[in-house]
Amino acid sequence: MSSRVDICGINTTNLPKLKSSEVSELMKKLKQGDKDARQTFLYCNMRLVLSIVKRFNMSKSNIDDIFQVGFVGLIKAMDNFDENFNVKFSTYAVPMIIGEIRRFLRDNSCVRVSRSLRDIAYKALQARDKLAQDTPNDPKIEDIAKEAGLNERDVLNALDAISEPVSLYEPAYNDSNETIMVMDQIRDKKNNSDDFIEHVALKEALNGLNPREKEILWLRYFIGKTQVEISNEVGISQAQVSRLEKNALTEIRKNFN
Repeated sequence: MSSRVDICGINTTNLPKLKSSEVSELMKKLKQGDKDARQTFLYCNMRLVLSIVKRFNMSKSNIDDIFQVGFVGLIKAMDNFDENFNVKFSTYAVPMIIGEIRRFLRDNSCVRVSRSLRDIAYKALQARDKLAQDTPNDPKIEDIAKEAGLNERDVLNALDAISEPVSLYEPAYNDSNETIMVMDQIRDKKNNSDDFIEHVALKEALNGLNPREKEILWLRYFIGKTQVEISNEVGISQAQVSRLEKNALTEIRKNFN
């Protein structure tokens, strides 16, 4: 994700930084109803919102939405902050901004993910960001799990759960002549045209059997019973079961020759 985020015509890379004394002074003025101080305070703290948004795995298509949700959290933090808390404003605001974003993601996700899973994912993302500061390579899952004090499988499942679904029609490669979409790169190794034809042929072969033959094959090959067990269940001799099974298999083979 680029550090540049344009929102409401504002380039966040050019946002000014406030000193602690400036934060305190603006806070006093806005609490007294100074609208200019309020606007200045929010404008200068957009950088804080951006730093939090970057912790989440957001696609470029919805980063503006998440930024605005985080900005709502910033406004709530500003309105509820009291200097008697004896903490920096940023320390107080960060949990509120994060909470606002997480609620939005939970309530608006097309895939419902449990809160516990999102909590694990968030801890994993924090650990990943911390590790990324010390190494140029992407941290491995086992390293993230160790840093966060979590189980590797839980971390993997949680990060996978919060990953955004990819459209099958999203371009995977594009040049001047041809666009290859995600669906073009999906290969079904289990099913193909030959499997389909064989499935149809088997279905037609089974439809050609009489009810007793179908019952024998079902009990024999799908339930897994022996010929003796089948003979006791359907009330015929084991020899009759054997003959019916043999005739049924012969008829089925004819459809594949």
